[in-house]
Amino acid sequence: MDPVIAHQTWRTLEPYHAAIYFVPEAPEELAAEGIGDRWSGYFASRAAPMGPVRPEVVVATFFNFEPGFVHRSMAGIWDRTTPDALIAARLRAAGRMIRRFAPEFEDGEEVVEAAGLARRAAEVAAEHPEGRPLFAGHASLPWPVDPVEVLWHAQTLLREFRGDGHVAALTDAGLSGCEALVTHAASGAASRSVLQSTRQWSYEDWAAAEDSLRSRDWLDAEGAFTDLGQRRRAAIETRTDELATAPYAALGEQACARLRELVRPVSRALTAAFG
Repeated sequence: MDPVIAHQTWRTLEPYHAAIYFVPEAPEELAAEGIGDRWSGYFASRAAPMGPVRPEVVVATFFNFEPGFVHRSMAGIWDRTTPDALIAARLRAAGRMIRRFAPEFEDGEEVVEAAGLARRAAEVAAEHPEGRPLFAGHASLPWPVDPVEVLWHAQTLLREFRGDGHVAALTDAGLSGCEALVTHAASGAASRSVLQSTRQWSYEDWAAAEDSLRSRDWLDAEGAFTDLGQRRRAAIETRTDELATAPYAALGEQACARLRELVRPVSRALTAAFG
């Protein structure tokens, strides 16, 4: 399969998963389990499938967050709650979220069909956990029964499968977490202000990452990509797509097209609200 088709399929479904980081349902459910801080909830609930891991494991697997920020957010988490409690809370939040934004999707045949297709792809991904620790944790969870939640869980697996591959591609290119964000900003895909503030890197850290990339001829004096930097970043994105293609290739182009068709209305609704 052309990796572009795999990328398109992942991109179309991604809002179905990613909205969980923006909707009120998630902090409400996590607060009921003793986690009131937004970022503590984000790190702990996403890392929970790996078990009660130490902050260092979260730093490594999440890759581009400032380590001290992760340590502060994770401090005392497992004294207040358990991974299983947070896993269940996040799944409840996901189900509530989808039903709020797409109530017509819940009872239709489309969600059953989409859930079946996405689950097939995710189960193929689960046959290839090598070098993907965050994905492997999520892949170890039991499948939900409700098709709305099955589809959400399947896309979560496909997202983390791709994400771990992306971290591998970034690491192979010799980039640190902050350097990876600098190249992301230079590509124009997201603003420096958003990336720097949400990942909590200081201005000094960001400047040091820019200097390091200039020394390797990735950036020019103004912080824009050189020709070499642009090629290197494009190569990272291409390799990420290649590493994520196997689950979609197992479905085939026709089934991927059908999956995009089925989920697109819900993804558009979520993107309009939180994109």
